[in-house]
Amino acid sequence: MFENLSRRLEEAMKSLRGEARLTEENVQSALRDVRRALLEADVELDVAKAFVSRVKEKALGGNVTLSVTPGEHMVKVLHDSLVETLGGEAKEPIFPGSPTLVMMVGLQGSGKTTSAAKLALHLKEKRGRRPMLVACDVYRPAAVDQLVVLGKKIGVPVHAEPGETDVQAIARRGRQAARDQSCDLVIFDTAGRLHIDEPLMKELEVLRKELQPQEIIFVADAMTGQEAVRVAKVFHDKLEISGVVLTKTDGDARGGAALSLREATGARLLYVGTGEGVAAFEPFDPARMAGRILGMGDVVGLVERAQERMDQSEVERLGKKMFSNKFDLDDMLGQIRQVRKLGNLTEIVGMLPGGAKLKEKAGDIDQKQILHVEAVLSSMTRQERANPKIIDGKRRARIARGSGTNLQQVNQVLKQYDQMKTMMAQFSKMGGRMKQLQKLAGGRGGALPSGFPGFPGRR
Repeated sequence: MFENLSRRLEEAMKSLRGEARLTEENVQSALRDVRRALLEADVELDVAKAFVSRVKEKALGGNVTLSVTPGEHMVKVLHDSLVETLGGEAKEPIFPGSPTLVMMVGLQGSGKTTSAAKLALHLKEKRGRRPMLVACDVYRPAAVDQLVVLGKKIGVPVHAEPGETDVQAIARRGRQAARDQSCDLVIFDTAGRLHIDEPLMKELEVLRKELQPQEIIFVADAMTGQEAVRVAKVFHDKLEISGVVLTKTDGDARGGAALSLREATGARLLYVGTGEGVAAFEPFDPARMAGRILGMGDVVGLVERAQERMDQSEVERLGKKMFSNKFDLDDMLGQIRQVRKLGNLTEIVGMLPGGAKLKEKAGDIDQKQILHVEAVLSSMTRQERANPKIIDGKRRARIARGSGTNLQQVNQVLKQYDQMKTMMAQFSKMGGRMKQLQKLAGGRGGALPSGFPGFPGRR
C-alpha cells in the first residue's frame, strides 16, 4: 500500500546523508520532498502540513545523539511522527458490556459486510467472545444472504429476516435473539449507499438512538484515498464514530487514507483488512505500519501471521524433509499451500526489511503463476508426486490437460523441483560435514555456533 510513499521518503532522506549536522536549511529542503511525497500519496493537505510542521519542530528542537548521523536521526523523527499521526500506541477496543453492541457503518462497496464477519471471527478466536451478526442492510441485493453465508463459514449465528424492511424492528429482535442465545457481542451490518445521502444518514441516526451501541465502527476503503476521509468526516459528524476499519490494504492504494483518517476525524484506526479471506484481518499497529512505510519492514507481524495461519507441525515436517533430502512433489505441494495461507505474496515481501526495494525490482508477484504450479501438482497422481521420474511425455500431456496449463508450464514446475532438490542436497551434505566438525570441536572442548538448520550447537 505504501510502496511509492516509502520510495519518495527514502529519496527525501538521501539529501541528509552527507550532512555533518541538521540545519534549518537542509531540514527545510528535505521536508519539501516529504510534503510532496505525502501529497502524492493522497494525504489530505491539512494533515500533510501538520505532519511536516511536527517533523521540523522535532528535528531542529532535539539534540542529535553523537552515535547517529543526521540522516538516521531524521528517520527516527519521521518514524515517531508517523506513529503519532497514525494513532500512537496500538490498543484494541475493550468492547465492554454484555452484550456489547457494535454498529458497522460505511458506504456500499467498502467491504462493510465482510468486515463485520471478519471482526466477529477475530473477537471469537482471539478474545473468546460469543458474537452474533445481525443483517440490517435491507436494500442491497443479496446483502442478507451474503451475511448468512459468511456466518456459516465462521461458525457465528446470524439474525436475518429476509423480506423485512423495518430496520429498527430487525435490530431490536436481533438484540433480543443475542440475549436469548447468550451471545455477548452483537455486530449490526447496516445499510450503505454508493454515496452519502440524507435518507441513509437519517436511518443510521435513528438506529443509533434505538440501539445506543458501545462502538460505531466506520469501514473505509483504502483505495479511495482522500474521498474516504471526506466520507468519514460526514459519518463522524452525524454518528460520532469510535473507530475505523481500513479495507483493501493489500491492493494498489497509495496510503493517504491510513495517514489522514486519524487526524481528520479523531477516531482510531482499529483494524485492517489484509486480503479477501475471512482470516485476513488484524489489529492496526501504528508503530509497525510506520516501520513498513519507512522500509524497516514488519518482521514481527509476519511471524505472528505465520504462527496464526500456518500449520506449525506441517511446517516442521516439511522442513525436516527438505534438509534430509527426502523432499518430493507432494511436499512441494504442501509447502505452496502453507505459504499461500500467509496471504498476498507481494504484501508479504513488503513486510520484510527493505521490502519496498525488493518489490520495486521484482514487481508484483503474479498470484496466478503460483496457482498454476498448485494446479499442475494437484493434477498428478500421488504415485507421480512421490516418484517424479515416472512422469514421461504421455503423463505430462495428461497433467497439462487436467490442470488447464500447457506442457511448457508442466516442464517448468518439474524443473523448479529439480533445482530445489539439488539445492537441498547441497544443504544436506553441508549439514553432514558441519556435524563432523562439531564432533571434532566438541571433543576438544569447543563448539560451533548453534542455530543453523539441521545441526544445533552443543548444549
